[in-house]
Amino acid sequence: MAAEIVNPRSDSGATTGQEGGGEPLDSFDLDPAFALHRGGKMAVQATVPVRDKDDLSLAYTPGVAKVCTAIAEQPELVNDYTWKSSVVAVVTDGTAVLGLGDIGPEASLPVMEGKAILFKQFGGVDAVPIALACTDVDEIVETVVRLAPSFGGVNLEDISAPRCFEIERRLQEALDIPIFHDDQHGTAVVTLAALRNAARLSGRALGELRAVISGAGAAGVAIAKMLIEAGIGDVAVADRKGVVSADRGDLTDVKRELAGFTNKAGLSGSLEEALAGADVFIGVSGGTVPEEAVASMAEGAFVFAMANPNPEVHPDVAHKYAAVVATGRSDFPNQINNVLAFPGIFAGALQVRATRITEGMKLAAAEALASVVGDDLSADYVIPSPFDERVAPAVTAAVAAAARAEGVARR
Repeated sequence: MAAEIVNPRSDSGATTGQEGGGEPLDSFDLDPAFALHRGGKMAVQATVPVRDKDDLSLAYTPGVAKVCTAIAEQPELVNDYTWKSSVVAVVTDGTAVLGLGDIGPEASLPVMEGKAILFKQFGGVDAVPIALACTDVDEIVETVVRLAPSFGGVNLEDISAPRCFEIERRLQEALDIPIFHDDQHGTAVVTLAALRNAARLSGRALGELRAVISGAGAAGVAIAKMLIEAGIGDVAVADRKGVVSADRGDLTDVKRELAGFTNKAGLSGSLEEALAGADVFIGVSGGTVPEEAVASMAEGAFVFAMANPNPEVHPDVAHKYAAVVATGRSDFPNQINNVLAFPGIFAGALQVRATRITEGMKLAAAEALASVVGDDLSADYVIPSPFDERVAPAVTAAVAAAARAEGVARR
């Protein structure tokens, strides 16, 4: 499959008809975003020629029957004689799309197409966008399980919390292919990589840092788990009602579990109170953090304000108090962008036909991503650009090696 930007309109120009006396049908194309998306951003392209009857007889009947029969007798051959082992399903229900929220499956498709072409461009991985017209956990799991024979991995995308946690867990239990919820783990991998380099720049170890995360959704929970796995000193997570702590009686099952392995300091109260003396702020929630709360952080603090399009702390404010500032935006230095992680993670997992993506594989991806920066490390460069051609190969190799080391590789 070719995941390339295409515009299928003919050379004769765009449609100029009108409906009901309204604006021309192509009026949206005056906006370059609409113009680029017209007709979709992907196309299917054959990898073998079909030039004559001999080619046709090999690509389709009767030649294809030999391959089908062989796979029926030895099912593992499907990985060698179809595209299964190199293609990912990008699955959503449209309930948590970017910053747009629950906009439904059709409206999510431009994002899923975008994700698919990023897989191809940055990781060399083919991907197919699949938007499901259901939001029930059981129905989503059943649907993905039924689709799984066609794919080597599944990237869950833009599915709202807390359902996303159960969906991922149940699919991991049901299937023997990598299942990866990028909103959780991709964000966590890139955040950890940037934090490792920020700590290195300041001459500190992760174990010396206390972090506060704003947001207890998919990304916030995954970041907390990964920082704990990586050995951070302490991390507290805050939701709309304040710090997630064991003494709160309003916690969901996910947040109750979160309270069990975070917040060793026993903090309670508001996010702003938790930030006093903290070394790291990580924002994955939106909203605005008051400047006085940022000012109360420890000297040499790191502020990773990743909400889009409006960071929780504007970089101009953050730079007054923080040694390192990162955002989710491409127009500021140190963009925490999932595209730095998921293409290489899947490329590495598919390369060795991994049965799953482990914590060790994610930690290896973060370490490899951080290492790309190397000796060029600076306050404005703690994470590489998505267009750095060294990123995907480094992450791919590290993930593949970790899969083999952890015993989940099949080749």
